[in-house]
Amino acid sequence: MTDAPRRTALDATHRALGATMTDFAGWDMPLRYGSERDEHVAVRTRAGLFDLSHMGEITITGPQAAELLDYALVGNIGGVTTGRARYTMICNAEGGILDDLIVYRLADQEYMVVANASNAQVVLDALIERQAGFDAAVRDDRDGYALLAVQGPESPGILKRLTDADLDGLKYYAGLPGTVAGVDALIARTGYTGEDGFELFVRPADAVALWEALSEAGKDAGLVPCGLSCRDTLRLEAGMPLYGHELTTATTPFDAGLGRVVKFEKTTNDGDFVGRAALAEAAERAETEPPRKLVGLIASGRRVPRAGYQVVAADGTVIGEVTSGAPSPTLGKPIAIAYVDAAYATPGTEGVAVDIRGTHEPYEVVALPFYKRQK
Repeated sequence: MTDAPRRTALDATHRALGATMTDFAGWDMPLRYGSERDEHVAVRTRAGLFDLSHMGEITITGPQAAELLDYALVGNIGGVTTGRARYTMICNAEGGILDDLIVYRLADQEYMVVANASNAQVVLDALIERQAGFDAAVRDDRDGYALLAVQGPESPGILKRLTDADLDGLKYYAGLPGTVAGVDALIARTGYTGEDGFELFVRPADAVALWEALSEAGKDAGLVPCGLSCRDTLRLEAGMPLYGHELTTATTPFDAGLGRVVKFEKTTNDGDFVGRAALAEAAERAETEPPRKLVGLIASGRRVPRAGYQVVAADGTVIGEVTSGAPSPTLGKPIAIAYVDAAYATPGTEGVAVDIRGTHEPYEVVALPFYKRQK
């Protein structure tokens, strides 16, 4: 027997809207409400409303909260000022990625770590294990939050109708406490779509009222409810990695082209952190013996590549593997992210193809991201 998927506080709302539901990381989540292409285009041109309550929130408090996070994670978390957020990763002792995270500094001695739903328990267990010796507490707050996201160029205007918080002064990767439609919220200018937008952390009991208020406020601006399917194509166009695809325990941040998140020079713990030695070797290896590199691929034809498909050279030699692929509503062509041998990673490299069920379909190698919004 298997446990039934968990349901968010907005489950009845999704079903009333006719959403197609799917089991995702142990949660029953909306995949789409109608056309995933229409939802994608709405976020790119107007705004979309997402339920992301499956994400995993973990709170770290105490006099040595910063020291614990500096030791447990690869980033310089102690350097994050109150009200700001940082993208980082948690690795094992061998340098393999356990998850990628966003860490918010809520107060001088309080942080919130947001993990991917599929890895939340792994991250929680690792933080508790690494807590030993630090005057800090690790608290599982996954049941304490619902998370709604408003993404797209119209999102600031929609949110301004419901809050007097200083949204104009809220920078990217920053958050502030406030009220939205009378609901207490942590308002964060973050997202996973490549567009401007906000993520709103609220009590589960307030989720339905906030969803309804946002839907009403965004009606004239073209806001639509959006599912996980278009969230995936949006992040793919924006070149954002997905755990289990571009990021795994078999890859280091340097393998993924994200070595910039690893900070060897930290002022706490004498610069020590879990995985430091292995990651130092990976950094040196990336300089002297470049591993396969993460690149973008754009199709010449209409066939869509999928994760696991082989990337091949003109002579049929396997030179890489697709990690994510889908039709791109913005580009109007199939696109993919793939790890390829360094010799084939230069944008414009010719003779690269993807083996799609035995046929070598030609693809153009491009730099990531495929899409970058105009600011």
